[in-house]
Amino acid sequence: MATTLDDLLSMSNDERYAIVARGLPLDLEALADTSYTGVDLSMPAVFHRLFWKSFRKTFHRDPARGCLRGWNVKVEQIGWETPPPPKRDGRGRALTFGHYEVRSAAGLRFPRGWSGGHYLDYRVAGNRFLDFPARAGFCPLVSVNPGSSDLLLGWEVFRLGGLLVPLGDFWALKREGPLAPEDVLPRPDGG
Repeated sequence: MATTLDDLLSMSNDERYAIVARGLPLDLEALADTSYTGVDLSMPAVFHRLFWKSFRKTFHRDPARGCLRGWNVKVEQIGWETPPPPKRDGRGRALTFGHYEVRSAAGLRFPRGWSGGHYLDYRVAGNRFLDFPARAGFCPLVSVNPGSSDLLLGWEVFRLGGLLVPLGDFWALKREGPLAPEDVLPRPDGG
């Protein structure tokens, strides 16, 4: 029986980690040029009230760089049953932050002995200095159900110097659909 987003929302962090530890690999081709509604599963309610519970993550196959990369989008906090609209700046542009590349985890040592297939590396995606939390991200990401890219589970890990610091924060990604070509962003550093 497939695990659902509602299941992930009701699980403990130990149960969520058990899914991450299984390490079901991502289908990178299925992720290319898609967007996902993200749902934080672990932060306290006060964090959700002050900041957010839902967000968007994108995945774009960058032909110039030959990598799968993406970014986060701030969204209106209306839930996640349907894709929430992005928050916008005064010029009407979606508010984005935290660019990343999807990278192979092969041969890398992660906390708790994790040895899955892929992680999001925020250090190599051109984030500006002021986007510090994102610049430290080194986050394992797995498929929740075998053979499906509809529901993903991420685990927040920071890389500080040579030290990997696991946080007790997990987030789910629920497929929205294709990433519109007009929504593709350049790297923040222009690279």
